[in-house]
Amino acid sequence: MAEEDIYTKDGTVTIRGDPADRSKTGNWRACRFILGNQCCEKLAYFGMSTNLVNYIHERLNQSNVDASNNVINWSGTCYITPLIGAFLADSYLGRYWTIAIFSMVNLLGMALLTLSASVPGLKPSCANGECHPTTSQSAACFVALYLIALGSGGIKPCVSSFGADQFDETDEAERKKKSSFFNWLYLSINIGALIASSVLVWIQMNVGWGWGFGIPAVAMAIAIVFFFPGSRLYRIQKPGGSALTRIMQVTVASFRKMNVEVPADKTHLYETADAECNIKGSRKLEHTNMLQFFDKAAVQIPTNNIKGNTDPWRLCTVTQVEELKSIIRLLPVWASGIVFATVCSQMSAMFILQGNTMDPHMGPHFKIPSASLSIFDTLSVIFWAPVYDRVIVPYARKFTGKERGFTQLQRMGIGLVISIFSMVAAGILEVIRLAIVKRNNYYEVEYIPMTIFWQIPQYFLVGCAEVFTFIGQLEFFYDQAPDAMRSLCSALSLTTVALGNYLSTLLVTLVTKLTTQNGKPGWIPENLNRGHLDHFYWLLAILSLLNFFVFLWIAKCYTYKKATGFAH
Repeated sequence: MAEEDIYTKDGTVTIRGDPADRSKTGNWRACRFILGNQCCEKLAYFGMSTNLVNYIHERLNQSNVDASNNVINWSGTCYITPLIGAFLADSYLGRYWTIAIFSMVNLLGMALLTLSASVPGLKPSCANGECHPTTSQSAACFVALYLIALGSGGIKPCVSSFGADQFDETDEAERKKKSSFFNWLYLSINIGALIASSVLVWIQMNVGWGWGFGIPAVAMAIAIVFFFPGSRLYRIQKPGGSALTRIMQVTVASFRKMNVEVPADKTHLYETADAECNIKGSRKLEHTNMLQFFDKAAVQIPTNNIKGNTDPWRLCTVTQVEELKSIIRLLPVWASGIVFATVCSQMSAMFILQGNTMDPHMGPHFKIPSASLSIFDTLSVIFWAPVYDRVIVPYARKFTGKERGFTQLQRMGIGLVISIFSMVAAGILEVIRLAIVKRNNYYEVEYIPMTIFWQIPQYFLVGCAEVFTFIGQLEFFYDQAPDAMRSLCSALSLTTVALGNYLSTLLVTLVTKLTTQNGKPGWIPENLNRGHLDHFYWLLAILSLLNFFVFLWIAKCYTYKKATGFAH
């Protein structure tokens, strides 16, 4: 074997900084540690978050709307903080050390949350089924929650990219495995979520919140233990320097040369002469004809040089310009994921509140906590992820001739359609539930004689939609990102979840304000039997349908990136 074939050609190195040996690093041998880490980390995250709305409602004595909004806002923050972790990973620390550091922050938050729910003085005092938390007790809980938001935020954008880094994109066989990695990553995440939404939610409701939060904290510690033993096997991409600085340089250079004409022959634009890119860990990008204003940054004029050196704030390479163009091209696709994330956020809010009004009994003595129904979303993902990878992709490949079966955008579009049906299913169930309430005058009962398991279809459809849209989105943003900005683009894709949560909060607030005028109970009152939650579901279904049509137009106009050469 030639020496150049021994090492990866995508610029990855070992933990010691040596070139990565194909036969000794990366591939599935390294990914098993990453997948194990994610299974435990997500068990910890979902173990404390799945039933959080009930904890805040009961123990912090907040109303349905306040508890729901607090959970959704916190969940949204968990998907904004990835921008911090991604910036540090791409620019300075690298993905490996970013995961390691923020895992410790996450564990600290989990430990503090456990103490706030179990230690006298920190946990709220309760009597006769009603709790009265002090300001400091509520503050301790929310400090812990936002430490977790920061810690998990640093981990989220790096893990998917770090796992994909274990497969050399320049090798055809490894490139195919990388596509499968995203499916198996999401599968491992949902195995952790399965345990969280079943066993841990039951413990929280029947044993106590101290144990219910303590076990996730232990799971987070196990996740850290899983991660480090694989260190000698990992392939690591070197951080490429500040991506934000490079973006600003292109913007400033373009405006400085507003009156400069871009040459008709684009080969005259500035680029490094050698085969490799001057950005660490990145390949060169081919010139594209879109957004030609920014091409001005790569036009060479005499004032570009200062004392014989090229001023990066006056002259940028074509690759640097194309980095900015790539980010701008991704933004419409990114925006189309916000409404989808709003639909998915209902599993931690309205689906649970809807389930609280239905019969939770399974047999004469066993009660199913409404938050545990999210197990069917998880089971749906666990079912559909391998089916998609092993059945749907090979079958679709015969008809489309594409390596992945569907393009990533086609995959995402299918998920958007399925998400519409999930809201329709939830709305139909609520119409039937309210009809039973009205017919039997069940307005003041704790729960109506209608089994909670009627919620299964809406959870199952959301899970199916996630396999298509969320996994497709993860792969799409990794694949279409400039090589040195992959964590940042993964974080960008995750912010759709944050904005989806914030949009849900905004919709709930507006709907509550508009529908409670003149003394009316509104769509989402404390007693849902007197409300119209079905109207809220119809609103989300209509928004999802409109979003899908916009997505079709965006997908039709999208141009995929073209990279050349190897990273160094």
